[in-house]
Amino acid sequence: MKDIERQTKYLFITGPDVNTDHNVTIDVSSASLRVALDQMLRGTDIAYEIRSLGILLSLRPGLDATPARITGVVVDAQGKPVVGASVLIEGTSMGTSTDPAGHFALTVPAPAASRLVVNFLGYEPQTLHVGSRREFEITLRESTAEIESVVVTALGIKRSEKALAYTVAQVKAEDVTLVKDANFINALSGKVAGAVINQSSSGVGGATQVIMRGMKSIMQTSNALYVVDGVPMFRTGGKGGMEFDSRGATESIADLNPEDIASISVMTGAAASALYGSEAANGVVLITTRRGEAGRLQVHVSSTTEFLSPLQMPEFQSRYGTGRRGKSTGSTIHSWGERLPVGKRYGYSPQDDFLETGHVYTNSFSLQGGSEKNQTYFSAAAVNSDGLTPNNEYNRYNFTFRNTSHFLRDRLTLDAAASYVIQQDRNMTNQGVYSNPLVSAYLFPRGDNFNLARQFERWNGARNIYEQYWPQGEGGDLRMQNPYWIAYRNPRENERRRYMLTASVAYKILDWLDLSARLKADNTDLDYTQKLYATSNPTLLEGSKYGYYTQQSEQTRQTYGDVLLNVNKTFRETLSLAVHAGASLNDARLRGLTLRGPLAKPSNVFHPESIEPAKRKVERTGWHEQTQSLFYSLEVGWKSQLYLTHTGRNDWASQLAGSPQSSFFYPSVGVSWLPSATFKFPELFPYLKIRASWASVGTPFPRDLTYATHPYNDARPGWDEKTNRPIGDLYPERTKTWELGLDARFLRGFTLTASWYRADTCASGRLAACLIFSHSLKIESNMLSLYPQTMLLYDIHYIGYKHLDISGEWI
Repeated sequence: MKDIERQTKYLFITGPDVNTDHNVTIDVSSASLRVALDQMLRGTDIAYEIRSLGILLSLRPGLDATPARITGVVVDAQGKPVVGASVLIEGTSMGTSTDPAGHFALTVPAPAASRLVVNFLGYEPQTLHVGSRREFEITLRESTAEIESVVVTALGIKRSEKALAYTVAQVKAEDVTLVKDANFINALSGKVAGAVINQSSSGVGGATQVIMRGMKSIMQTSNALYVVDGVPMFRTGGKGGMEFDSRGATESIADLNPEDIASISVMTGAAASALYGSEAANGVVLITTRRGEAGRLQVHVSSTTEFLSPLQMPEFQSRYGTGRRGKSTGSTIHSWGERLPVGKRYGYSPQDDFLETGHVYTNSFSLQGGSEKNQTYFSAAAVNSDGLTPNNEYNRYNFTFRNTSHFLRDRLTLDAAASYVIQQDRNMTNQGVYSNPLVSAYLFPRGDNFNLARQFERWNGARNIYEQYWPQGEGGDLRMQNPYWIAYRNPRENERRRYMLTASVAYKILDWLDLSARLKADNTDLDYTQKLYATSNPTLLEGSKYGYYTQQSEQTRQTYGDVLLNVNKTFRETLSLAVHAGASLNDARLRGLTLRGPLAKPSNVFHPESIEPAKRKVERTGWHEQTQSLFYSLEVGWKSQLYLTHTGRNDWASQLAGSPQSSFFYPSVGVSWLPSATFKFPELFPYLKIRASWASVGTPFPRDLTYATHPYNDARPGWDEKTNRPIGDLYPERTKTWELGLDARFLRGFTLTASWYRADTCASGRLAACLIFSHSLKIESNMLSLYPQTMLLYDIHYIGYKHLDISGEWI
């Protein structure tokens, strides 16, 4: 108004009840006065009339007393939704709060005279006049205190970080795609305090172990649970072969395309993961995938090439030749013989002479777009790799499609996604000796010429086959073979085909009440073959002169479904209530068939019909597990500064059938207090949160322990008369945790997160044991806002074994 008065001869005259105390933003250049006035007053309840030298502002007729329903969205400066922002009618207790997408809806009794007050901790409050406007897009500006982010927690529930009584480490998508890894879990190494990430020896695409806050389970895995878009992922693979086959392995989480990831939340404490029950006793890695965005079509293409080489090698001696005790006799594989003259030192190095430079080629393509009512996302990616050892390959192809639609004035949301993965690998190597080429490559005698071993096979005219060339022999218990023979004549190949179908529906019943349901099918078909050529290690061939063949097929099936009721309501800007209650069913099963045996004549013809009939072994494997659950979460907040959270979950796990305890309950309690919101803190110390929590989670014991089983004897085909007798008095493992911590932000860029926690794991029954993990301190600090990637992670960990009791009757 002042700009118009300055640039024209007119002055504004405001009538009774006309409220001009709010801001509008317009962009007008070289336009008429009426165009400027129309833009300035658009969406308000104010009309104008130009008279002589004045512009008269008055209320539009008929807008004072008619109730109106308004809707809108609240976002931050980056356009991200602000969850839990209060939207109140000024001077009344009528209001609502924004949902996880930042949307709100409210009925205003007298819109012409009403104003909205939008407020959220960490942002400057905004006041807007309603007038004739029915839709609002409100952008909140950061206050002097740093804003509190919104994080994804258990079951896909979005919560404000200030309300959490535990730590949730947020990892951005670019942190796992900047330096790509076929198994993106490896990219989390060093980014989450309290999490130890151990990459396996299987190479590109190999399985990875994620241990959070130390080992917890006494008898079972301590690996974290992976959850994708709120659905627990059935963990397949991850277990490689040992001494006799040295078979490496990939895992289900490695099938994901990193380009499809929108964000990752890592919940290390039991209080954070208690809503997932027994499956999350060891912590949770929450993964949220991308979906389409409204707007013009976006296309993203990425191509990356990596070169692999050993980071650290053992130190090898080259002064002493083949033999033992200073003599060239006594062994053909040891390197402690006579001291070699300089001229006879071959200078063999496994890194230079056997290992190869590996390559990983990653190419991805994605497109997304849509309208406000319908968004679509599609991606395709390929990972092709040749590893450090000869004849080691890994190839993966990903295809993903996702569509999100909104109906009934955005009250109904449908989300459907489909993914298909093809993965092929050859010669993934795990620890072991028989089929591990690194054993013989590392221990190759220093006094022998490795160039002779490169020609790893020689033609035998009498047998009409190529035979292994390895004059060094087995090396005693190491059972060594020529490393090239292992790579090319003992190949192990996997082909996996996996398809995942996901559908979800969410309906907003009221502004503060909504209902959602999810359903997911995750199925994998695996074909594995191992070919052992004639003259391979006799132990592996079971004495055959013609070779050995293994063919295995395996099908895994997971079906998951849940339903969730959500309540999110604010009362008089003082009390907030968030309630989530639901039920879930997780059904997983496996079926496998293995055919193996030594070959009959002719040699090296690998086919099921080539196996010697008398020594053919057929093994069928399979199991079926199901967990039925009820769960709830209750959060009460007071003045956005004090929060009390309680969760509970009850699992009925099929592994517990026949035990004294057929189900078990997982509770957690947490409190979070923000002194920086209760008291006035200095500008350089704007944020402090103190939190405490207690939780009890656990794991059911392994399947097949509470009822009799009859094993199949493949040495003497048929069911064994011996019976595995049931162990009746068994109880699930249970882990109880206590945690205290604080989160602080100060000096315009420094952050500090510190936690002390204690975890006790116990199992009871005839076999009773307790394992105590205690006195652990975690400190995480983001040091400088100028260098956001600079982070110091300290994990001071003390593990004490308090007592171990074994009592009662042994079965």
